[in-house]
Amino acid sequence: MPTDVMLKDVKLDDKYTVEKGRVFISGTQALVRLLMLQRQRDALNGLNTAAYISGYRGSPLGNVDMEIWRSKKLVADNHITFNPGLNEDLAATAVWGSQQVNVNPGAKYDGVFGMWYGKHPGVDRSGDAFRHGNHFGTDPRGGVLAIAGDDPACKSSSIPGQTELSFQDQQIPVLAPTNVQEFLDYGAYGYDLSRYSGCWVAMKVVTENVESTVSAIVDPERIKTTPPANHVLPEGGLGPRWPDSALEQEARLRNQKIPAVMAFMKANRLDKVALNVPNARIGIISSGKPYADVMQALDMLGIDQVTAEAIGLKVYKVGMIWPLEPTGLMEFAEGLDEIFVIEEKRAFLEPQIKEMLFNQRDKFRSVVVGKTDENGEVLIPETGETSPQLIARALARRLDLYLDQNREEIHEDIHNKLALLDAKDRGSNQPASGVVRMPYFCSGCPHNSSTKVPDGSRAAAGIGCHTMAVWMNRSTGAYTQMGGEGATWMGQAPFTTEKHIFQNLGDGTYFHSGYLAIRAAVAAKTQITYKILFNNAVAMTGGQSHDGDLTPEAISKQVAAEGVKRIAVVSDGAEHVAPPSEFASFATFHHRSDLDAVQRELREYEDVSILLYVQTCAAEKRRLRKRNEFPDPNRRVFINDEVCEGCGDCGVKANCVSIMPKETELGRKRRIDQSACNKDFSCVDGFCPSFVTVVNGKPRKKLGNSAQSNDVDIPELPTPTLPTLDTPHGVIVAGIGGTGVVTIGAILGMAAHLEGKGVSTFDLTGLAQKNGPVICQVKIANTPEEIHTTSIAVGEARTVIGCDIVTTGNAESLSKMQSSQTHAVVNTFETMPAAFALDKDLQFPSVQLRDAITSATGGNASFVNASEIATNIMGDAIASNLFMAGFAYQQGLLPISAEAINKAIELNGVRADFNQRAFALGRWAAADQNTVEKLAFPEAPVQLKTEEKVDLEALIADRVERLTLWQNAAWADGYKNIVAHVAHAEAALPGSVGTLSEAVARNLFKLMAYKDEYEVARLYTAPEFKNKLKAQFEDGYSLRFHLSPPLIAKKDPASGEARKSEYGPWVMTLFGMLSKLKGVRGTALDIFGYSEERKTERALIVEYQKTIEDICSRMTSDNLELAIEIAGLPDQIQGFGHVKERNLKRVSERRENLLTAFNNGNKQSAAAE
Repeated sequence: MPTDVMLKDVKLDDKYTVEKGRVFISGTQALVRLLMLQRQRDALNGLNTAAYISGYRGSPLGNVDMEIWRSKKLVADNHITFNPGLNEDLAATAVWGSQQVNVNPGAKYDGVFGMWYGKHPGVDRSGDAFRHGNHFGTDPRGGVLAIAGDDPACKSSSIPGQTELSFQDQQIPVLAPTNVQEFLDYGAYGYDLSRYSGCWVAMKVVTENVESTVSAIVDPERIKTTPPANHVLPEGGLGPRWPDSALEQEARLRNQKIPAVMAFMKANRLDKVALNVPNARIGIISSGKPYADVMQALDMLGIDQVTAEAIGLKVYKVGMIWPLEPTGLMEFAEGLDEIFVIEEKRAFLEPQIKEMLFNQRDKFRSVVVGKTDENGEVLIPETGETSPQLIARALARRLDLYLDQNREEIHEDIHNKLALLDAKDRGSNQPASGVVRMPYFCSGCPHNSSTKVPDGSRAAAGIGCHTMAVWMNRSTGAYTQMGGEGATWMGQAPFTTEKHIFQNLGDGTYFHSGYLAIRAAVAAKTQITYKILFNNAVAMTGGQSHDGDLTPEAISKQVAAEGVKRIAVVSDGAEHVAPPSEFASFATFHHRSDLDAVQRELREYEDVSILLYVQTCAAEKRRLRKRNEFPDPNRRVFINDEVCEGCGDCGVKANCVSIMPKETELGRKRRIDQSACNKDFSCVDGFCPSFVTVVNGKPRKKLGNSAQSNDVDIPELPTPTLPTLDTPHGVIVAGIGGTGVVTIGAILGMAAHLEGKGVSTFDLTGLAQKNGPVICQVKIANTPEEIHTTSIAVGEARTVIGCDIVTTGNAESLSKMQSSQTHAVVNTFETMPAAFALDKDLQFPSVQLRDAITSATGGNASFVNASEIATNIMGDAIASNLFMAGFAYQQGLLPISAEAINKAIELNGVRADFNQRAFALGRWAAADQNTVEKLAFPEAPVQLKTEEKVDLEALIADRVERLTLWQNAAWADGYKNIVAHVAHAEAALPGSVGTLSEAVARNLFKLMAYKDEYEVARLYTAPEFKNKLKAQFEDGYSLRFHLSPPLIAKKDPASGEARKSEYGPWVMTLFGMLSKLKGVRGTALDIFGYSEERKTERALIVEYQKTIEDICSRMTSDNLELAIEIAGLPDQIQGFGHVKERNLKRVSERRENLLTAFNNGNKQSAAAE
């Protein structure tokens, strides 16, 4: 491929400003551009029109409003008025109103064309408004498009949808575009059809085309429609008029408007024969996204134009799926033996086709199959979504009936292709790693705290982010449709002994329609607590603001006006909350640390109560802080890992994904991911003295190497040999939602567009954007026409850029790889799945993931720790994604030039220099990985876990040194003698390898080095703590400590457990004094030693020593495994105070079972329980 590539002159706003030509545009952006194009089309025809758009956000149409707001000047210049709907049916009613402008006096425009948008539940909700609007009619110079977003695979919905059936019932014609280009083209047809017929026109879009970006043509003169020549409209036309009775409207709709639709579509022939051959015997009919799957399936089976002619196979693409235009269909069906209707979910085209052909059996002899064949066997399921491979298999079954001996070669070739497809499926069926990256609340998300319920209570989930509470330890159950929250309990409560539930409700849902559910609960006198989270954003769909003025105090007054008599306002104390005088007069106010007690009180209240939880969305905080529009506390959390016990209580308290594991010589501890932390600070409530907050602490940009990024001289690199584009090149970018993975796909797509190539990107995000697995799919071809589908089929990926090894190694990503053609580059950094917040012992399956990816790619996989290299050289882990893109490019895995990629980075407009350097650094690493790694890691990292035999002597020496510091040499010698005794006893057993000795060495140390007040003080005053702080933060900070001092600690009023409080820098002076008093430990002068916790710790040492001595005296090769497990039990006695007490209780029960088994002569039965 030549390196002197001519790049197009492109600007980011070309999608809206280029009058004619090819632009890089997404499905959402195309809907906005469609309104501009329609205004331009009208101007060319001498009309002065305006547009009105309203709807309600929801995946896959979750960002229409944001796209309009981003382009508000261009929108205003094109006379487009946008009013986001409070909910879907009110938005539809407003769009209906836009068609009444010229019915009444005072119109400022010749006409107003309207657009409604919403996902499939919104279509259900808006049925009445649609029906009324469609009966009323559309302005002949206006028109209405209803954009319905279907999520057939239920990727980001509470239930899958199929909207065409609803529109058919409302007598609204339905267009089904296949791709983004057809959003523009069908939209133009739709407005002309709506004006001519007086009908609203629906356009069914789906996740795969809305969330894709392509190189498409914009031109206001591209679509020109023709009025029907032989169709006469009634006097006065078919537009709205007043007065107009309901029965007159019904008659006009059925007798005149629908026939006008048919006449218009007959004249303009939106339905096309997409693949035509002479003397065809088999015809495929499809539409929308399934049509793209059909064309991809034909490619998979090797059926091109020549093969199709030999088979006698042709394809009909339906543009308007209801009402089906009969003339074109009849012409297509003539002479066919079979019509195979391929569509998603329930049959819709198929019954229409059968009805049309049934009464003309003398002319048409076609067998019509679709969902099932002639014998009732399933061909295309009615559930889920279609895929090219599913269709390929079904089509091959039908072709078997028609490929006779004269076509045996074709028959064999098709089945060879099927065998290859089956092999791809088998090859993608890699063993699971056991770790799933589930969507999860963001770092610092208020849901982490607000969704907790007291022991003995349960909650019902809300929609959106609240849904995720269902798969956390929140005692949270099923959800309802939007606005139905709590109503299910109204139907349960009279028939159960359960008295009360909590109902989660977001402020966006409250404003949409949830307020009515509260009103209903009050009317029914239901004992329920609505937990309204006021996070000041519609978080799931991108952080939009409310569609109106909404404040916590206004909510309190609204619900009070409805009859609610108990309102508790809870906040984190850090954010501004209006004065109590602005709330309902009886509202009470609480800190979030009292949430449990507040909820226990509310659940006893025998009526509707409200818990109003006020805390801004964490993701929105992050965005606002970047723009200096939200307070950014000059504090950061830091964990002293020497003090940390790895108990995981911080994860239980905070449920936060910024709490990460830190593997140390003394086991797994915790650390804070400073780049991800959103400063919620709930983690410091974990009952552990290891947490400090660093005030005025600015993180150092460099951890691993003293040189700054700009000081690194990246050498000139040779241009690699890039792939050819004989067929479309599929690229998978796999990563974690919210980390910029989608940006990489967008940059690669724009780069291909700059080179004038055909390109599509498809970002499978939805709910996954919340810390879940995001897979961005990029297809690059010589021309746009070569790309049939935006998704990459099974085994069709050529390049995999694995920004996250877990997502890269999941079933979906692996299914797209093929050992004979896929090459992968994978970031090996171990980003723990969010489940680690609640599973402290979760192990990262690095080996299994590497093996699965290596197998799926036939060994064509490269692995590099991009995150740590990026952090250590670039100063920010966010650079790792473009680092990986550069790594892939330099290996010759991307069919686009470096010049185009760098230009696309520049156009993206965000930290362009930084991102271009990250791309260049990745290229360098691919060319010379050793050099880059030495630069990033000047000191080789310590390998803490290996499969090699542990050096027991070194282990003992390390622990002796630590115990000497803990107390004195005599204390350490006692430890050393016991371990030596165990080692001697174990050595006498045939085949022993020292495993018991290692277990005792580790666990006896843990017990003997218990972290009392003296030890915690020593670990804080030790140089290591100061050095770790210095390595992570620049000078000039001060510390705050979060402790629960004995004797003076406050108690939780509900649980009675000790609470922590914050203390200032003076604590370091106290620690200095305490650390020097370790000599009084265990003596009569040890004031701390009289506590039950300290007594228990000392007793555990004695008990353990006796147990080990007894085991050694009776140990055999048969019971050695049990002995090792008994010896390892102290490792599970983690934490401080009540946390340690709970863990000790659990370990004690396990110890009794194991000792019983040991005493009974069992080998391993108890150990395997």
